[in-house]
Amino acid sequence: MAAASSTADPRNGKGFRPAGTSRAMIGVVGGGIAGLAAAYRLQGHGHEVQVFEASDRIGGLAATYETAGDPIERFYHHLSKSERTIVDLADDLGLGDALEWRVGRNAYYVDGVVHPLDTWSQILAYPHLSVYDKFRLGLLVLGVDLRGGVPTRDTYADFRDFDDEPIEEFVLEHTTRGVLEHFFEPLLEAKFGDRWRDVSAAWLLARVRFRGERDLRRGEILGYLEGGFGTLLEALLAAVGPENVTTGARVTDLATADGAVESLTVDTADGTTTHDVDAVVVATMPTVLEALTDYTCDVEFQGTVCSVIAMDESLTDTYWLNVAEDAPFGALIEHTNFVPAERYGGEHLLYAVKYVQDETDPLWQRDDAGVEDVWLDGIEDLFPDFDRDAVSWIRTARNPRTAPVYERGYLDLVIPYDLGEAVAEGVYYAGMASRAQYPERSLNGGIEAGFACADRIADASETVEPAVPSGTGSGS
Repeated sequence: MAAASSTADPRNGKGFRPAGTSRAMIGVVGGGIAGLAAAYRLQGHGHEVQVFEASDRIGGLAATYETAGDPIERFYHHLSKSERTIVDLADDLGLGDALEWRVGRNAYYVDGVVHPLDTWSQILAYPHLSVYDKFRLGLLVLGVDLRGGVPTRDTYADFRDFDDEPIEEFVLEHTTRGVLEHFFEPLLEAKFGDRWRDVSAAWLLARVRFRGERDLRRGEILGYLEGGFGTLLEALLAAVGPENVTTGARVTDLATADGAVESLTVDTADGTTTHDVDAVVVATMPTVLEALTDYTCDVEFQGTVCSVIAMDESLTDTYWLNVAEDAPFGALIEHTNFVPAERYGGEHLLYAVKYVQDETDPLWQRDDAGVEDVWLDGIEDLFPDFDRDAVSWIRTARNPRTAPVYERGYLDLVIPYDLGEAVAEGVYYAGMASRAQYPERSLNGGIEAGFACADRIADASETVEPAVPSGTGSGS
């Protein structure tokens, strides 16, 4: 008997799929980057896929606004050099040439002054840290532990070793009190509010590593897709097939039988339907997983209020401005100091953002017009020459769960990719509480989570041959 022929598909990450193998139907709950990535990978493994997105558009937190030129993300996004899975995926989708690496200039607003902090000379000139403070901070950024007087690079090799260590104690032990009080503490309060002392040192180490990839002659090197990350979503949708993605489709029930997933119930404007599935990837917030399966997630989340402000002229010459002041926002991110304003019809686009730990926060309680007034008042306080008449439009997005609070012991709280033992065979999780989104959530982490679930489904169903090396990682 002749051997079955094989066909290559770059999306499966495992080489070849035997022709004629069975095509299992997999349901994907959520049409964000993780859900679309899971669907793309699953198709490469030979599965049929249906994606159900409750909102009227794909993208989740990577959704976009229209501008006078290219679309702009509702919540700011960029890549670091270490994020390889999204780079490989963009290349697989024919977008490799659209990926640009640019300098993202950083600064710190303190006592009415914008202090650039990109190059060695700028860092050395920063007046709010002593020379010794800067020395100890620099060693931490370089991954050198000087405790005991003998430099070593082994201490920070695996940031997970610090998952249970309080962030305040870590900074005091590994740097100085000046670094804590005059550098990290304002940033931590902006990110986590009054929860910052609950955060683990692992998060800080990973964040320092993420933001420490810089050319100290020019600044931080960050990635962006020409046309915005919406182009990646569109390319994923085209690859998966629009016919396999339904928006305005809320999954209301996940049925099991004999310890295995059996079907999904979906509500749309046209009514309620039931879809038989061999497995399901829940690529949403854990609240949806809990509603469908009663699985309890102990990860705590915080929300974000984020506005894009379009201006006729630039506010500063920096991309990422951290604000160590009593301001309504923790940072001002001037996107068009990173990507040229010409891409957006000449408009200068600025993000004003605040993390919200409690929905009783006064800013969260305001309507969009009220939020926008708060932003503009705050900008005027910091920059007296700011002209409100130069603002042409503002669009505001808010989401109650945009990021976990990466508290101590977070690794014990992440949701496994495979929930066969905890819920039912064939149930997988690729949402923001997954392992790939630790110790910082990102588009890259969403893709890794989606790939990881797809690969586990493929291994469980034995529809592919043993793995061979490939350019796209699966996460773990």
